[in-house]
Amino acid sequence: MKKGTIIGLSIAGLFVIIFLWGNGRYNSMVTSDEEVSQSWADVQSQYQRRADLIPNLVETVKGYATHESKTLTDVVEARAKATQVTVDPTNITPEKLAEYQAAQAQVGSAIGRLLVSVEAYPDLKANQNFKELQVQLEGTENRISVARDRYNAAVKGYNVMIRRFPANIIANMAGFDKKEKFEAKAGAENAPQVKF
Repeated sequence: MKKGTIIGLSIAGLFVIIFLWGNGRYNSMVTSDEEVSQSWADVQSQYQRRADLIPNLVETVKGYATHESKTLTDVVEARAKATQVTVDPTNITPEKLAEYQAAQAQVGSAIGRLLVSVEAYPDLKANQNFKELQVQLEGTENRISVARDRYNAAVKGYNVMIRRFPANIIANMAGFDKKEKFEAKAGAENAPQVKF
């Protein structure tokens, strides 16, 4: 064989190897991007579950705590605002994520105030429907936490993948951008003060 033919085949082989490697990296990035989107959908699903439980909780409390109307109104209004804020999983910006987190934090705060006000109603605390709703709400809050953790883990994996060399070259060419993590709200590191 001629020297030129050997060099030509070597170069062609090198291009094939680079193409196959690039194709594999690209497909891995697509898969990781979809994992991030699915994880975000799981977060939204758990927040929706919480939003669905709130009307039942409010109605149960309403029968006992008639003069807690301000607290009940706050819960209903916070829920309404939170369900109006949506985030596109393919384009999660820090601003939209912060807006979403703020709306969900208002719901959590309103529910917390509602549950604190319940302490004044021993009959309500003994009500089986209320107990079940409280357990479901607690379970939902735990699910929200797990879903947020899974989302952050998926974002971390994705962000590491697209930033590592030489995969970052393919990520930049294909338009894979860094995703935003779900972060704790400001002041979350401080324990809440409960006053009766």
